[in-house]
This record gives sequence, structure tokens and C-alpha cells, in this order.
Amino acid sequence: MPLITGTRDSGALDPVRTRLAAAGAAAVTVGLGLGLRALATGSVAKYGGDALYTVLVLALVVSAAPRVTPPRGAASALAFSCLVEFLQLSPVPAELSRRSTVARLVLGSTFNPPDFFWYSVGAAVGWLVHTAMARRRPTPSSRTHG
Repeated sequence: MPLITGTRDSGALDPVRTRLAAAGAAAVTVGLGLGLRALATGSVAKYGGDALYTVLVLALVVSAAPRVTPPRGAASALAFSCLVEFLQLSPVPAELSRRSTVARLVLGSTFNPPDFFWYSVGAAVGWLVHTAMARRRPTPSSRTHG
């Protein structure tokens, strides 16, 4: 039984290994995003970047909270991505984006309704990868001691 709702049993995984895997996934996701921007143009680059943005947020969520379940992590990443998109209805992100490249990368600048769909795609892909990785991790009872 998990100690906190939305997390797995603390004995089922190694938080340090999970954090390292999540940090690696974040680095790969950033690399994919940069590669996509360098090789693709138009809608492919933009909407692929939106999906990867949510995958990156999910990797950061798992890095910060290694016991988070795949559905809870994906929902958190999707909620954050949507919150940032709604924030773009105000002038704040656009103004910050003019002053800082980092702000532009994190906050964007203009509201675009189709982004919500692509954030959902990223959350779904992240959920699937997170689930697959969680199933691959050995539990303490399945490890052999020799």
C-alpha cells in the first residue's frame, strides 16, 4: 500500500535510480526537441515541440517525485502545460519572452488552442514510457542475491 496517494509503495523501487533515469529522459527529451527544431519546420516543429514540452515536464516531475505513479505524473505534466498555455492569455509571458530566451522557452508567448491537443499527446506518450519503465524496474523481492 502506498504511503501517499498517487505514489507507489516505497519498497517497490529505488528513488535514486528513478531520479537518474528521469534526469536522463529529460536530457534526451531536450536533445530531441533541439534536433526537431534544427531538422523540421512549420507545424511539425511547433506541435512536436509542444508534445516534447509536456514529456520534459513529466520527466522533471518524476525526477522531483520519483514515487509518483504514471497517471499522476502525466496528469501533473499536462496540468502544468495547460496552465502555462492559459497564462499566455495575459501579456506577462509575451513581455518576459521578449526579455529572456529562457522565459520564451518555458512560457512561450502566444495562446494557441491546438497546443492543448499536443500537450495531451505528450502526456500520453510520457505516461506510456513511464509505465513501461516502472514495469522494467526490479522490485526488492525479485532481485537475486548471490
